[in-house]
Amino acid sequence: MQTAIQLILTSLQIGAVYILFSLGLTLIFGVMRIVNFAHGHLFAVSALVVASTVPWLVGAGFPILSAYLLGAVAGVAVALAVGLVMYVGGFRFFQRDLVGSFILSIGLVLLLDGVLLRTFGGAVRPVPDIIPGTVTVLGAAITSQRLALCVAAIAVTGLLYWALTHTKLGKALRAVSIDHEAAMLQGIPYNRMALAGFMIATVLAALAGVLIAPVTIVSPAIGADYLIKGFIAVIVGGLGSVPGAILGGLFVAAIETVGGFYFDPSSATIAIFVLVIAVLLVRPKGLLGHG
Repeated sequence: MQTAIQLILTSLQIGAVYILFSLGLTLIFGVMRIVNFAHGHLFAVSALVVASTVPWLVGAGFPILSAYLLGAVAGVAVALAVGLVMYVGGFRFFQRDLVGSFILSIGLVLLLDGVLLRTFGGAVRPVPDIIPGTVTVLGAAITSQRLALCVAAIAVTGLLYWALTHTKLGKALRAVSIDHEAAMLQGIPYNRMALAGFMIATVLAALAGVLIAPVTIVSPAIGADYLIKGFIAVIVGGLGSVPGAILGGLFVAAIETVGGFYFDPSSATIAIFVLVIAVLLVRPKGLLGHG
């Protein structure tokens, strides 16, 4: 029983980051009908800024929590700036163009790989513990830091879901994702919604990077692994479906955790791909996909 609870807690902690990451991917696809392979670099640049800023601020005499919060603000701000440049300089010209956006995003991946490596170097960057201690839940142990990560990710996910269902902007984004031409006929400015959707997705990726930085080793290559897992999550859940992204993120995290515990990480990765194929054979549009 204790082992099962421990696996559930670990799955929730890993899945929380996957959910935030994949929500950005599914939001971009739903609104703009594009696939952004450079999404992982928005995640990476945020984590790298946090990993670079926090030790420097701590060395300057700031308390660890204050240093982390300042680093988080800086990380999100830099990611937003990069995301805005990506949209204005590229993706706004390829809206609802899967082939064009695919080629553009691959080019951005190569460009940003070089920029991040040049700026931050290739060395890994650990972040000091922000919240020390361990919490016991029904006999299973989880670090306070990972528990805080999970709670923060759940709060952000809940806030996004509420905003999409109860605010004017959220309803406009949903309308555009369902039928952008009909939405435009109702007076919804599509270009403005596309920009809003892209920037919200950027914030989600940046927050995921901020939350994961203290519990992992950060390097310029960190975004690649999360990009693959994020795409698997949205494909399993259904491209363009917010509940599908949440379900897909938990699906991937559960397989990764259970497979890694009973077998090894390589077997868990193989199991993820095998089960994805099985799901898509039964539900080609994903578990909660439409059309």
